[in-house]
Amino acid sequence: MSVLVIGATGTIGSLVVQGLAAAGADVRALVRTAGRKRFPEGVTEVVGDLTDVPSLRAAFASVRTLFLLNAVTADEVTQALVALNLAREAGIERIVYLSVIHAEPYTNVPHFTGKHTVERMIESMDIPATILRPAYFMQNDLTVQQVIRSYGVYPMPIGSAGVAMVDARDIADIAVSELLRRDKAADALPRMTLDLTGPEVLTGHSAAKAWSAALEREIGYGGNDVVAFEGQMAQFSPSWFAYDMRLMMSGIQTIGMHGAEATVDRLEEILGHPLRRYADFVKEAIEAA
Repeated sequence: MSVLVIGATGTIGSLVVQGLAAAGADVRALVRTAGRKRFPEGVTEVVGDLTDVPSLRAAFASVRTLFLLNAVTADEVTQALVALNLAREAGIERIVYLSVIHAEPYTNVPHFTGKHTVERMIESMDIPATILRPAYFMQNDLTVQQVIRSYGVYPMPIGSAGVAMVDARDIADIAVSELLRRDKAADALPRMTLDLTGPEVLTGHSAAKAWSAALEREIGYGGNDVVAFEGQMAQFSPSWFAYDMRLMMSGIQTIGMHGAEATVDRLEEILGHPLRRYADFVKEAIEAA
């Protein structure tokens, strides 16, 4: 029996594959096209698509444990619900699902409400799963590093309500820990939910200060204009996605993204090391550029 990773070629999924392989697990990586991604030795590619039911049925054969990560797409909910139903049909009782923090209050944000719908299915059908709810990824800011360097402005309109940004590597490490815990258990384990945050709460201004310190020059905060942010996003993304991201940023400015009490202590106990800090992420990003 093996662990199947859905979303295996993305930022989080590829790290999960690496972590599982390093731990000696029998890993299968779901891909749309074979041979496009280099995986660690011993990882088996499984060709399939979340909108192709026969390919998923074949992919789930002989799978014991499932990591489900759905990309933000227009049919994300359909993909996730089909995958979970087929997993149940295949008898898979060990699942880790990557959701999002604060899915309930961000009711107007399409991909947040989509993930909340998936969580409701997991709960209502009592699916043995760990639901991971990450906050804003630090790695999101890699997409604007050139803007920061060229124009001296941190452009992500995250406001001042506070965002406990989390490093993708910490998300993946916790996912691997939960997958292995469930996979090694003699029986299906009870459902549980984990908020995934970083160790500090950042604002637009404090994020800009981190870049200022690392670059040794003044970086300002670009402000809270989500309309302009949507316009920039729409230049290289589908309009529905740009609008989804605008709504998310509005929610971040109003509600913020904060973990529950004792979240950091719980996560660091699972990891066995401190959560990565934003300033260290920024320094690494600059050195790697």
